[in-house]
Amino acid sequence: MSVAAITENYTGERLDRLENFHGNQVIYIGWDQHLMFCAPVALALPPDTLFSTLLEDVLPGAFSQHPDFAAVDWDAVEWHLNGDEFKPQPGKSLIEQGVDHKSSIRFSTPGLDGIKGSGS
Repeated sequence: MSVAAITENYTGERLDRLENFHGNQVIYIGWDQHLMFCAPVALALPPDTLFSTLLEDVLPGAFSQHPDFAAVDWDAVEWHLNGDEFKPQPGKSLIEQGVDHKSSIRFSTPGLDGIKGSGS
């Protein structure tokens, strides 16, 4: 998403550059049809984090308070990376799969549509 400055000659330092995250990269993860989380979760993770680690150790901390989380069938989840369909490989790292600084990952869980089907 591009941002336009109010003035034509605006200059400023980008503080969200990769080198400012001490070896980590920021990724955004959103769960479709679960708007109890009003925006994607921002996470700073090492690029060599395995996707299995994301699933098993990171996502529960971000999303397990939702009542649908315990019922997620991870084999049926549909994934998108930066708007494109994505088939993650659990044994590969984020960076090996094209997940880099400020990437957006979205996942949908067929059959789980939020609290009582409300989308929240």
